[in-house]
This record gives sequence, C-alpha cells and structure tokens, in this order.
Amino acid sequence: MLEGGKYIKVDSGVEIFVQDVGSGQPLVFIPGWTFTTEVFEKQIAHFRKTNRVIVIDPRSHGRSSIAMHGNDYATHGTDLAKVIEALELTDVTLVGWSFGCLTMWEYIRQFGTANIRSLVFVDLSAKPLSVNHEQDWVEGPLDEIAAVYTHYLRDAEKQREFIAMYAKEVMVQRELAEDELNWIVEQSVKTPHYIAANLFASGMFSDYREEARLASESVPTLTIVAEHWAETAKRFVERHAPKSAVEVLGGHMMFWEHDAKFNQILDQFLRG
Repeated sequence: MLEGGKYIKVDSGVEIFVQDVGSGQPLVFIPGWTFTTEVFEKQIAHFRKTNRVIVIDPRSHGRSSIAMHGNDYATHGTDLAKVIEALELTDVTLVGWSFGCLTMWEYIRQFGTANIRSLVFVDLSAKPLSVNHEQDWVEGPLDEIAAVYTHYLRDAEKQREFIAMYAKEVMVQRELAEDELNWIVEQSVKTPHYIAANLFASGMFSDYREEARLASESVPTLTIVAEHWAETAKRFVERHAPKSAVEVLGGHMMFWEHDAKFNQILDQFLRG
C-alpha cells in the first residue's frame, strides 16, 4: 500500500483508491483517461510540504475497483463528490489532467462551486470533439477519433500500441527511455480495453462549455495547455472560460516531464 493509501466505498461493490498525505489546504489531483495516482508522484512530493494532497484513482483505474457500471464521467463526478465528503474536505482546490477535467466539470454540473476554493484544468477542451476541428480546440479530426475507438480500443494489444504511440507523439516532447515508455503504458492498461473504450466515448461526446464558463466566473481558475496547440487552446479558453488564467507548457504530460516548471506555475496560482 502506498503511504497514505486508503479505499473509499462510493457504490455497491465499488471502492475508490486515494492517496492522502500532508496537511493544510486540500489539493485534489485527478488523473486523465485510464491513468493512475502514480503519474502525479512529483506533485505529491512537492506539494505535500505545504498542502494536504489527495490523489485519486478514478473508478476502473489503477487500484480502484474495476466496475462493470458507471464508466462514464457523470458517474466519475458523483464519485469525486463522495470522496470529498468521506474525507471531510472543504474549500478544495481541484487539479484535473486531460479527461480528469471532465470529472471536475461534471462535479460542477451536479454540485456547483460552493465547496471549491480554486480550479486547475490541465490540457483538455471543454468540448473535446467537433466537426469544425480546424478552428475549435478538439482532440483531433472526427475520423481519427473514430479510428481510435474502433481500431485501437478493441483489444489489450491494440490499447498498448495506441498508448505507446500517443505517449511518444503527444504526451512527452523528449525521447522516452524504454523503461519510461513501458511505465506509461502499464499505467494505462490497468484499465481493461473494453472499459477504456467506454470512457473514451463518454469523454469525446461530452460538452462542458457552460460549466467551463461558470467555473471561471465563480472561483479562481487556471488552464494549463500544451505547446503544440497553444494558440487554438488559448482562443477557446478566452471564448468559453474568459476569466481563467492561461499558461503554456510542454506536451500533454507536462507536469511529469517539466515538473519543476509546472509545480512553480501551480505554486504561484495557489498563492494568488
């Protein structure tokens, strides 16, 4: 068991694994699609010195229960609320990476912002899919997204192939060592391919533009975007979350590759 590790029951037969270390203002990290608490190890080491740091394995990720129901972001938002309640967290800062942002927006849709101190969205559009992919901030053209769902998420071997390709081309800017690439892939494939496909579709067909605007108007909000689509992303955020601060850094997994700079940006935001 990781230090500070515990399980929280959120549904019949479903437990969410959380790591809970440090003390002070609560800082909750939510990993992206199929990833786990372990991707935030560098943030845990840094922020536990000043904050109570909670990192979540969402339903069907990592050490949490592999569930046959609730593998969608509406349920993930409810699960997050149950974790916050069980840990008696108040005045919370939420930090979501990639599809972890969807969990945050869904939480806001269901529960509002009354218990939120601030929000940090790491590199995801509030509307990940659009037919107007050349102008909107999206995950990719419709045909490419469809190919991921129909080809790469049909079995475990193809899932590993997709994650390896995505890690090298989008997530990290430098060349990955073999053991680093294997570690990234193994984080993801702890979620079975058939559940990964369900979550992928749930995320891609979501639209949280209204929640993005509400979030930016209600509490201090920061959006951190990767360099490869920075201009498009900044225009989208200015239009749909106009009061959010915006920072640009690295690739999709910049908090891991450029952890010192990322932690500095987050430190400055938390200090207001």
